[in-house]
Amino acid sequence: MSAMPYDYEREIRTAQSEAYLILDGDNPVGRIDTHFLPGVAHVSVAVDQSLTSEQIEEILSDIDADMLNTVGAERDSHMYHVFQGTEIRVFSDTGYDDYGGNGNGRGHGPVPPPGAN
Repeated sequence: MSAMPYDYEREIRTAQSEAYLILDGDNPVGRIDTHFLPGVAHVSVAVDQSLTSEQIEEILSDIDADMLNTVGAERDSHMYHVFQGTEIRVFSDTGYDDYGGNGNGRGHGPVPPPGAN
């Protein structure tokens, strides 16, 4: 399998978990949430509906090689939950504006393409 053009940007790290944004160039195409428990790492991977099975397998391989192995999680102790679809909305109580919305802090719509304002 050839190398895929994905970058992984860590959004958060705690003693028991990590969350990464999956980027294809500047475009977000998914998210990884990992929770470490004694003896097992639970990994939820949500990817855009446009990704192929091969691309998803590459992302899982990257998670194995670059993320879980670096924290010492053994190979047979990973449990993956993979979801594929479209991001509908991001909710937050931080009060940032909707895209063209009222800024009430109840979330924002899909991320606009680069340069769209």
